[in-house]
Amino acid sequence: MEDNSWDKCVEEAVNVLESRQILRSLRPICMSSQNEEEMVKSRGNGGDEYEVFDGLCQWDRTSVEVSVSIPTFHKWLHDEPSNGEEIYSGDALAESRKGRFKKLLLFSGNDYLGLSSHPTISNAAANAVQEYGMGPKGSALICGYTTYHRLLESSLAELKKKEDCLVCPTGFAANMAAMVAIGSVASLLAASGKPLKNEKVAIFSDALNHASIIDGIRLAERQGNVEVFVYRHCDMYHLNLLLSSCKMKRKVVVTDSLFSMDGDFAPMEELSQLRKKHGFLLVIDDAHGTFVCGENGGGVAEEFNCEADVDLGVGTLSKAAGCHGGFIACSKKWKQLIQSRGRSFIFSTAIPIPMAAAAYAAVVVARKEKWRRKAIWERVEEFKAFSGVHISSPIISLIVGNQEKALQASRYLLKSGFHVMAIRPPTVPPNSCRLRVTLSAAHTTEDVKKLITALSSCLDFDNNTTHIPSFLFPKL
Repeated sequence: MEDNSWDKCVEEAVNVLESRQILRSLRPICMSSQNEEEMVKSRGNGGDEYEVFDGLCQWDRTSVEVSVSIPTFHKWLHDEPSNGEEIYSGDALAESRKGRFKKLLLFSGNDYLGLSSHPTISNAAANAVQEYGMGPKGSALICGYTTYHRLLESSLAELKKKEDCLVCPTGFAANMAAMVAIGSVASLLAASGKPLKNEKVAIFSDALNHASIIDGIRLAERQGNVEVFVYRHCDMYHLNLLLSSCKMKRKVVVTDSLFSMDGDFAPMEELSQLRKKHGFLLVIDDAHGTFVCGENGGGVAEEFNCEADVDLGVGTLSKAAGCHGGFIACSKKWKQLIQSRGRSFIFSTAIPIPMAAAAYAAVVVARKEKWRRKAIWERVEEFKAFSGVHISSPIISLIVGNQEKALQASRYLLKSGFHVMAIRPPTVPPNSCRLRVTLSAAHTTEDVKKLITALSSCLDFDNNTTHIPSFLFPKL
């Protein structure tokens, strides 16, 4: 299959939608004439009106310092089930009136750059709230899409070096929409309307892909549009075998770029080579790499210099951007197809205007405050040096074995003042329970040293002989 044949397929699919009068359009709502003028100016000046800073400030600590009520702390310590209702108990209210809370240093979030507490971003949201409230409420195809959403999409397309971008309600919804839309190509181009086996799309998915990718593929499979092939985690030999033996014409490879539970990178250079060999569509979920990796924060593809080989780049605004929402960076034709066939996009309310405004500010701040990317990678090197554990990203997977050992280590860290979660099945396979540590640009060298000291009391780093994911022997 020629490398450009997917371009032809998606163009034909869009033409079918148009001929059937079911091609959907986005009609941006201008909140005011003044707003429209400001949007145009903002796009032209690269966000020069946004205030940025040269280093960590006091407010950055808010993104990594949290508190829990005393009853919550005790329930968590004893692993008692909770739906959160204890914060309204008499004990909790009495303790809060006394100003008594358990303070914790957060090492389990995904706010990699510490942007969730950035005043420029919160001010962008606050200003939009003051002027427009939440904005029009409806799906993007009805009335939820505004000039704020369009500006955000343009900035993300530029960041990802793609022709266009589609903002979705969440990263989960973005992956679901992308997978279902890809599958729809088969039914749209099938001679009978229902694709035969050789007319379906063959999707090759990494064994450790995120649940949102898996669920999107399952829905596309249930619709009768795709055949699914799962290759061993990051195993390019196995992927090549599967691709070579597959006789189906339309092939797609989808993978996380930076895996959320193991902290390892997809082999992007090898994937690029295989793409040239087999002509498949390459889709990556760059949720944990966007704004964190690459000179400009363009993500894992930028880091490995293979942006041109990625056809669809899915991402989120709820991690390093410190906001909320998801997106798909792609060509204009792919955007038309996804906005017309991606169910999780079509049938969901668009993100509110204040969140779109905040997310655009986050794109600007992340691009300009390059020291944040430098800081988080310095923390990675420090963790590696202090612990002796080989890691390659801000996601650190410390496998301890069974569930009780993981919970025991997590409870020890909790008592020591660290918010580090025990990850258990079904999130990870049995007997691979782990502590998932994540680093942030808002952490300091001293924070990392304190964490390593606490970890050393419940895990035996000296017995660690493997790389990512790191299997460590519990001491407790």
